[in-house]
Amino acid sequence: MKSEIESKADFGQIRYAQLWEDADILTQALGECKDQTLVSICSAGDNALAMLTLDPKRLVVVDLSSSQIACLKLRIGAYQTLKHNEFLQLMGARPSAKRIALLAKATANLDRETQVFWKLHVSDVEKYGAGGIGKFENYFRIFRERLLPFVHSKKTIDDVFLKRDKPARLDFFNKRFNSWRWRFLIKVFFSRFIMGRMGRDKAFFDHVDGSPSEHVARRLYHAAVITEPAENPYLHWILKGTHGQALPMAWRKENFDKIKSRLSCIEIKPGSLEAFISTGEKADGWNLSDIFEYMSPAVFETVYGDVLKASAPKARLVYWNMMAPRRVPKNHASKVTTLTNIEGPLKAMDKAFFYSDFVVEEVIS
Repeated sequence: MKSEIESKADFGQIRYAQLWEDADILTQALGECKDQTLVSICSAGDNALAMLTLDPKRLVVVDLSSSQIACLKLRIGAYQTLKHNEFLQLMGARPSAKRIALLAKATANLDRETQVFWKLHVSDVEKYGAGGIGKFENYFRIFRERLLPFVHSKKTIDDVFLKRDKPARLDFFNKRFNSWRWRFLIKVFFSRFIMGRMGRDKAFFDHVDGSPSEHVARRLYHAAVITEPAENPYLHWILKGTHGQALPMAWRKENFDKIKSRLSCIEIKPGSLEAFISTGEKADGWNLSDIFEYMSPAVFETVYGDVLKASAPKARLVYWNMMAPRRVPKNHASKVTTLTNIEGPLKAMDKAFFYSDFVVEEVIS
């Protein structure tokens, strides 16, 4: 079965070279998963790898894009062959003059197709790290290198990441950061036209109402004031081009060996989520990323119903919405429970601040 978005968007490039969704809240939302079967959208693979910390028996990873699957395969090779500090250098979280050698080492035992894929990206990996070469990351690089210097000094950007209490963060935001130049930059650069052309595919906005730039402005306030910027690896990468002391969950030293020891649990299934569902397999937990946002309401209702059919009793469905509201369709409302006591606190601490909603639903047995 072909996915609706598959015929509208280009999946031949690396769209996301790293994950822009917070694995900390994802793994907490999935709950106890030891010896269970989990399913994850691949994207760049970081959140699927973070799910291995839950000790599942089996982790099935699906994606329409062979390029995104190549990102996951590179990470698998890197976990298997590199030390933690080398992994961070290869990904771009830390500066490095050794990325070509690290890339060669990480891909040495991978399949031929994946090796060829990464040979085509050697120069970009050398410059930006393997986590910095996607379309979305390039979008932020243009923002950071070409436009941001006209709005804020390096010192102001550095000072964003000084630890402060909430009143002090609000004071800094109002007095030093949220200038008219900053607001103008956000309005223009995160417009629907620019985001669709340079960041996300324009087809991803087909079912979105409202202004993307206004949405981004609201969510940046959340990242800068409501939560602690010093602990936000996503904001750090956007504004500075690397990670600071805060790292995404799968990239942290304390998780590195645990993930490495469980790589054999991963089963990669290229293709759409709908194609996996048609196999008749059952899952105990789902990382559905924000895929429902790309579907029309009618298709969303159908796919959601199919996910339920492929779910074991008590399975959890975890997903994000950015601008298109998607929650359990009315026709399926009696089949799931929304875990508001879990999703509410996690939504408030979401460091991947683009998203307006975080949903945790559990299948009724």
